[in-house]
Amino acid sequence: MATQKLIQSFTKTRITNPNSVYYKQIASNISKTLIKSGLEPFKTTPSLLSNLNSSITRLVIEDTSLPPQSCLNFFNFLRTSPSLFSHRPDLQAHVTLACRLYDARKFAEMKNVLNFIVTDANLRCSIENLVSLVENGSQKLKLVEKFCDMLFRVYADNRLFTDAIRVFDYMEKSLLKIDERSCIVFLIALKKCDNMDMCFGFFQRMIDADVEITVYSLTLVINGLCRREEVKRAKDLMGEMFVKGIKPNVVTYNTLLNGYIKRKDIGGVNEMLSLMERDEVAYNAATYTLLIEWYGSTGRMSEVEKLFDEMLERGVEADVHVYTSVISWNCRVGNMKRAFSLIDELTEKGLVPNSHTYGALIDGVCKIGEMGAAEMLLKDMQSRGVNAIMEKKGFEPDVFTYNTIASGLCKLKRYAEAKRWLFTMIERGLAPNVVNFTTLIDICCKEGKLEEAKWLLEEMKIKGARPNAVTYNSLIHGYSNKKKMKEVHQLRSEMEAMGMMPDVYTYTSLIHGECVFGKVDEAMKLFNEMKQKGLIPNVVTYTSIISGLSKDGRSDEAFRLYDEMIEAGLTPDERVFTSLVGGLHTARS
Repeated sequence: MATQKLIQSFTKTRITNPNSVYYKQIASNISKTLIKSGLEPFKTTPSLLSNLNSSITRLVIEDTSLPPQSCLNFFNFLRTSPSLFSHRPDLQAHVTLACRLYDARKFAEMKNVLNFIVTDANLRCSIENLVSLVENGSQKLKLVEKFCDMLFRVYADNRLFTDAIRVFDYMEKSLLKIDERSCIVFLIALKKCDNMDMCFGFFQRMIDADVEITVYSLTLVINGLCRREEVKRAKDLMGEMFVKGIKPNVVTYNTLLNGYIKRKDIGGVNEMLSLMERDEVAYNAATYTLLIEWYGSTGRMSEVEKLFDEMLERGVEADVHVYTSVISWNCRVGNMKRAFSLIDELTEKGLVPNSHTYGALIDGVCKIGEMGAAEMLLKDMQSRGVNAIMEKKGFEPDVFTYNTIASGLCKLKRYAEAKRWLFTMIERGLAPNVVNFTTLIDICCKEGKLEEAKWLLEEMKIKGARPNAVTYNSLIHGYSNKKKMKEVHQLRSEMEAMGMMPDVYTYTSLIHGECVFGKVDEAMKLFNEMKQKGLIPNVVTYTSIISGLSKDGRSDEAFRLYDEMIEAGLTPDERVFTSLVGGLHTARS
């Protein structure tokens, strides 16, 4: 009965040539229905909105007796109901609702409405036209300022950078206050797109427009430049802003410090440390982690331990990343006793060892031949170790975790289990990366399953994981062991075509393959070629070429290379002596 009365109320106002009085009557009826019964009558009886048009919709949204949330509900209903597609709110309705939501301090909802304007091709227009629609409803400067500010953020979120800059230009020209936080949203969007030239240029625009800049936007730009390895440009910017009174903080310094460390720039690292001391910027856990990695990479373990002790003495809380770094460097130099004492210390503090921590330990024990310890660590990870700990803490094992386990199993020559782990990872929905694919390819090559290895190479390309030198080296080694030298040279050509130059491992595999195939002259050409390119042969390289020459009865050349090997400070193993002795008894000798 109530619904029937509503229908009569709406249909009474149906006219052929409506004017504003009729529009207001229809809008008033809709508002009263929304206040009394919500959207339900319109959902059950669509004919209630048969007279609706853009003018009426605007009048409903402008009705101050209707709460903003009811306006929003009605607005969303019109936007999402297929039967009301022709009655969708127009641009003025969107702007009016955005302004009402601003007055109600519903900023998240306001942003969503502006997002509709930005992403709908039928609604998009110039900033000047949009502001004119805002000013039609209100002359409040603060509202216009907030509207433009939020619109700027929405354009940034949608990566519509040109439109965002137009809003910025308008705000600057109109002397509207520009919020640095909104500029940071824009800078982050540019950085995510790796558009650092525009990012840097916009930061300069911020300075010119007298935006109140803080160290946060400065550090963001510096971080982006350092990621692009433009460390000098980043450092110059820091100096320029220091003069303007923007002092860098520990995050700024850490960013530049990391940039110089990646470049192995000792002078740059020392300069940053001096500046930190000058500005009395205290190191945090991230600083210590960076410096520990720096000194560890140069083999200065005493400095690593000194920094770690200093950190604890200064009361800086060591996190799992610091511990993992110190554990990793101790593992690399074979100090496993210290590494295991640190893992005990880490767990006693309630920290959770991650996959990188376990990976370092597994790698360390494998290097010193403690395969039993490696197996125990793997079992620990599989049963109640890092996977279980991570899952209890709400973290899913990542691709690195799976690869750590697979690599450990490979070192134990448990190839079938290693492959099973990596395939389990894929079944769980984790996308394999270049390391995972390379590990699988290496396993297949070791098993002699070269067709499967080649298929995996093509599969990784399809999946967007770009093969690296290690990937190709695994395949080259596998094919050379099977004397398939045509495929070996094809792989080398493919590798070079992708911009990867053969390294010592590549040449060693090529030399080994040619020697096994009996083409010692070809092997010698490769050996000389690698030296001409500045690559230094290792023990395996010398062993392969000496073995090939000895089998071919070319003892003089083999002994000459043996002498060269000794002069280079390399220690020959039993295989070299066996080859040399065997070569003395060949027919040619």
